[in-house]
Amino acid sequence: MTDETVDCFNCGRENPEWAQVCRSCGVTLRHGEARVAPTDRFPTDQASLISIGAVLGTIVLAVIVGLFVSGLNTTEPTVGQPTPTPVPSIEETPEPTPEPIPTDTPAPTPEPTPERRGTLAFGTGVDGDRNVTGATDTFTPSSNFAYSLNVPGGVGGTPIRNEISRTSEPAAVIVPGDEIPVDPAAVTIGFNLGSAAGFVRDWGPGEYVWRIYVGEELVAEAPFRLTEG
Repeated sequence: MTDETVDCFNCGRENPEWAQVCRSCGVTLRHGEARVAPTDRFPTDQASLISIGAVLGTIVLAVIVGLFVSGLNTTEPTVGQPTPTPVPSIEETPEPTPEPIPTDTPAPTPEPTPERRGTLAFGTGVDGDRNVTGATDTFTPSSNFAYSLNVPGGVGGTPIRNEISRTSEPAAVIVPGDEIPVDPAAVTIGFNLGSAAGFVRDWGPGEYVWRIYVGEELVAEAPFRLTEG
């Protein structure tokens, strides 16, 4: 092999005499032709233009292939995309439940019976301490009628006054103004009134209330019953 070289007419580089293309720019060597120096900034000879066109074609083909391959991926990238803001769900406000319309007028609440100073008990007799014996609140014509009044701390006044009325007609007093003198310091006062036959005859069978007053103060009251036997 000789040491002769061939100058590339395109770039001017030396190449071995046996080379077919320039080892620097890749242009086909023209053996036996002198190098033609380019007179312009860009090469205008046919071989250079063909070489440049081949390079540009390769680049364009690579871009087209890349776009085709990327088009095969149907999954859209999520990187860089804004995260959708969740829309709050609208809660329905429950409608207020209408209050029931009262159909009946409520009955008035009865006032509690005030506590009295004394207690009243009924029976068929009284003992030596003036307390009743044979305690009962139901009397027949053959029964004996007695009552006893107990006031802790003493009656505190004199006389006492008895009132009797039917339970169904409390304002209709049967025995008004029956006053009995007593000891104001007495704690227990008892009376045996004898047979209840007169009460049954005069007042009739039914439910009754016995009240005892000291002055205008109602000291004690209690219900009793009269029957015909």
